[in-house]
Amino acid sequence: MSSGLAIRDTDRNALPPDLPSSGFTRRQKAAIVVRLLLAEGVQLPLSDLPEQLQAELTRQISAMRFIDRGTLRNVIEEFATELDSIGLAFPGGLEGTLRILEGAISPDMAAKLRQQSGVIWGDDPWDTIAAFPVPRLLQLIRNESPEIGAVVLSKLDIAKAADLLSALPGPDARRLTIAVSETSGIAPDAVKRIGVALAAELKAEPPRAFAAAAVARLGAILDVAPAPTREEVLAGLSEEDEALAAEVRLAIFTFADIPARLEARDVPSVAKAVEQERLVLALAGATAAPALAAVAEFLLSNLPGRLADSIREEVAELGEPDAAEAERAHIDIVRAIRRLSDAGEIKLSDRPPAS
Repeated sequence: MSSGLAIRDTDRNALPPDLPSSGFTRRQKAAIVVRLLLAEGVQLPLSDLPEQLQAELTRQISAMRFIDRGTLRNVIEEFATELDSIGLAFPGGLEGTLRILEGAISPDMAAKLRQQSGVIWGDDPWDTIAAFPVPRLLQLIRNESPEIGAVVLSKLDIAKAADLLSALPGPDARRLTIAVSETSGIAPDAVKRIGVALAAELKAEPPRAFAAAAVARLGAILDVAPAPTREEVLAGLSEEDEALAAEVRLAIFTFADIPARLEARDVPSVAKAVEQERLVLALAGATAAPALAAVAEFLLSNLPGRLADSIREEVAELGEPDAAEAERAHIDIVRAIRRLSDAGEIKLSDRPPAS
């Protein structure tokens, strides 16, 4: 094994030359093992260790110079023996423990434990914070002082920080920008404490029974409802809450919305996601309906040439289908598009504002 270590038979400099491997301290043994693994190209997650241990290990490695091959072999064999004697390892932190207990304890209890601990053990708090979407981070910094918001902005990657800043009202964005210019004097320990506190707050958020917002869920449900049912529900909703009805209308995606919200390059992906028989039926129904003819042409014109020609022939052979059957096929297309969108394979554009 090529260790990359500078090894001599006699010169150990910082270590007594007559000290056997069993006489090394545990720190010295750890330094030897870490140095060997690093020399072999092993990526060690040393950043997961408490900072005090990282510092002690670094100082120990810097204090050592050379060891002979026999000593190195003895230390490694002793290390391997200790590993063999370990029967079970525990995660050593709240987050690691919650990960292995996921599904065994309730989400509510996990959230309470995070909130009570106030510490995100084993995680970089800023990595945890950066993983949250911009709307949630926006909500977070609105509840904090501009100074705390400035630290959050400074620790995010440039693109996400820009999205967050652009989502703020003008006066808030200006205050935050000024505060960012004053963050250079903040000590690293203070930044870490801020990160730990904010990450704990974010991760302690009570779990929601439904991932999507209520308006989005209503929109998704009405997407695949028959048109008469959809219009009846929206009419009744308008009578009760006109503003909510308007939001739900914006969230709805129907077969008629395809040309305005589906990218042309994503049409082949949609065609693959549905059975060709259902696609032909949907296009035949759309071709026969003046209001939907443009949708059929949009889909056909963005399919590969041979496939488009084949489907056009099948549509012509099928003729005008039963309206109810055609609408069910339209719903199949909408469901396929929603599935692809939810999986991140395609992206729907926002609904154009009503003129």
